[in-house]
Amino acid sequence: MGKLFEKEVENLKELLKEMSDIAISMISDVIEALVTRDASRMKSLNEKETSVNRLEMEIDDLAWKMIALRQPMGTDLRFIIASIKVNSSLERIGDEAINIGQKTEYLIGVPQLKPLIDIPRMSEIAIHALSASIQTLYDGDTDTAREVCINDNEVDDLRNQIYRELITYMQDSSENIQRSLNLIFIARSLERIGDMATDIAEDAIYLHQGKDIRHHAESDEEFKKNYRGKKPKK
Repeated sequence: MGKLFEKEVENLKELLKEMSDIAISMISDVIEALVTRDASRMKSLNEKETSVNRLEMEIDDLAWKMIALRQPMGTDLRFIIASIKVNSSLERIGDEAINIGQKTEYLIGVPQLKPLIDIPRMSEIAIHALSASIQTLYDGDTDTAREVCINDNEVDDLRNQIYRELITYMQDSSENIQRSLNLIFIARSLERIGDMATDIAEDAIYLHQGKDIRHHAESDEEFKKNYRGKKPKK
């Protein structure tokens, strides 16, 4: 389609990479602040959110101009459409990091309810899934993208475990309710981030294989045919 279009594609990739790096750092910052009870670790959070919002508008503007002016087809068109969808997911991930930050500010200011083990683990899994799914957009490793989709239940299982434990704390004493609710909201935000990482992985599969696997659209037979990686985790 020409060197100008190729340059625009590379620019789009760089902007998405910059945006994803910032979004990941926001998650890491707020969870580190929560675990260490050190609010200073979130000092650049609002600045990073501003950067994410700016990049969202810049990416959308570039992507839609490429569609209107270059009229791409096939893989080129799928990449631009995927970029628009991923762009939206990354902006929402930034919003979830801000939500976690607000809950963290409250929790740092009150006595700690319990040692934090499962929430940092949720964050670790969600960040890994997000990093992996973004990378598959560029390298076409659809096996890794499928693994992200398969392993999404790890985050869900941890969320359920956290909910059960915190409900017990709330039942023990009304003084635990507010702190427990804030931790539940943080777990819910991390679950949403994990879901959005899965959405990005599905976008990568659509980009590179032309297959829409959302809502379990693939049969078990199709999945086995298209997945050559490790066996799915139970």
